[in-house]
Amino acid sequence: MTPERAPRTLLLPACLAGALALLPLAYLAVRALERGLGYAWGIVTTEHTVLLLGRSLGLATVVVSACLLLGISLAWLTARTTLPGAAVWSVLATLPLAIPSYVAAFAWQSAIPGLAGFVGSAVALTLVSFPYVYLPVAATLRGIDPAHEEVSRSLGIGPVRTFLRVTLLQVRPAAAGGGLLVVLYVLSDFGAVSLMRYDTFTRGIYTSYQASFDRTPAAALSVVLVLMTVTLVALEVRTRGRAGHFRVGGGAARRVASHSLGRAAVPALAWCGAVTAAAVVFPLGALGYWLAAGNSATWDPARLAHTAGVTLGVAAAGAALTTVLALPVGAVAARYRGRTAHLLEQAAYAGHALPGITVALSLVFFAARYAYPLYQELPLLVGAYAVLFLPVAVAAIRAAILQAPPVLESVARSLGRRPLRVLREVTVPLAAPGVAAGAALTFVVCMKELPATLLLRPTGMDTLATRLWTETGVGAFAAAAPYAAALIVLAAVPSYLLGRHRT
Repeated sequence: MTPERAPRTLLLPACLAGALALLPLAYLAVRALERGLGYAWGIVTTEHTVLLLGRSLGLATVVVSACLLLGISLAWLTARTTLPGAAVWSVLATLPLAIPSYVAAFAWQSAIPGLAGFVGSAVALTLVSFPYVYLPVAATLRGIDPAHEEVSRSLGIGPVRTFLRVTLLQVRPAAAGGGLLVVLYVLSDFGAVSLMRYDTFTRGIYTSYQASFDRTPAAALSVVLVLMTVTLVALEVRTRGRAGHFRVGGGAARRVASHSLGRAAVPALAWCGAVTAAAVVFPLGALGYWLAAGNSATWDPARLAHTAGVTLGVAAAGAALTTVLALPVGAVAARYRGRTAHLLEQAAYAGHALPGITVALSLVFFAARYAYPLYQELPLLVGAYAVLFLPVAVAAIRAAILQAPPVLESVARSLGRRPLRVLREVTVPLAAPGVAAGAALTFVVCMKELPATLLLRPTGMDTLATRLWTETGVGAFAAAAPYAAALIVLAAVPSYLLGRHRT
């Protein structure tokens, strides 16, 4: 049985990770209440705030519903059917992770000028975020024991009802975790909604920061966003249920039988092709047009190479720190129950829903007052990445640990191994694919992060994302194209490896 309480030696590093993730909340509390509770309450209860709340939740609902449809359907087709070229489609389904939301928004808006507002934002965000659902669901479909489905079929239950009543229940934790990441990504997105001119909480917070030196209104709006996040995480935890999703032993010593598509192969291929065309081919085609429209004056190979190297280094540091912090949190969330475990996981997710500008300003506030040597230094930027993207690694690690048999950890503890040693020598090796996937996903999103990087980068340092945004901001789309292309190429490498690993 899974113990209810986590050992202190595992809780300590998990609490340190949770404390880092909660640091922006301390800043928000100071800023939101500096003019009194009544003033803050008046801000969050205005008609404008209610409108922003409805817009943000409506956009998140539409995007996560579409992502669940795209992610689960593509995962099923590539992992459990005789889809022709399944290995290729699996890789293509991960490539949208390499495309920043603001690049996708720009591509669609440049081709269809009338596409803006809610519809434009929903299209752009859906097509770049559905891999957050696809990746964990595809991994789970390849790892679950097929015996449950076989028993269902042997009882005379058809394939559709078996999928709905058996398979979906088994992939529910992975789908729920991926869906939560999509919702948090939408709530915290700034680039796509800004280019599509659609007011959400993130754009409202940014506008408030830009319009006044008074940070209280923006802080109060950010508090509402955090409360939304906590509520969503609590709801996601409830959808998991209390049942285990791991195998005891090696499971079936054979490959999972693929379902024959038969005549459905043609519409299945058409579905995969349509999604790939919209999510990958179209943005790359728009980018290719701007590359061709440029000239030699817009290219600076030396600067491009230097910026790419800086981007890789910063993203790697951010991914490494985030993964180290996520390991104990993911282990506690997967293996232990109770209020402490739930609170730690909710704390880890708190920073992910905050706009990057809010997290950046909170860290500037902290560094300027309590750790001045870190002000405008690289460690502060790396710490911001950890706060923003901790849930990306936690979700992948938790899903992987859930599938590892806990009896092996119990045996290790019975032999006198301490919890941290069990985590290092037993849990992490068993969950290695999930840990690697979490690190790769974090690496990709760190490369694409924009608002926090703009505010926290050391003086004179540029990443591909900041150079892209700078050139786009002055309308120099041809000059921005090389940085966008380099960003997509670099981000495509781990995305490709993620997809290939699951084939």
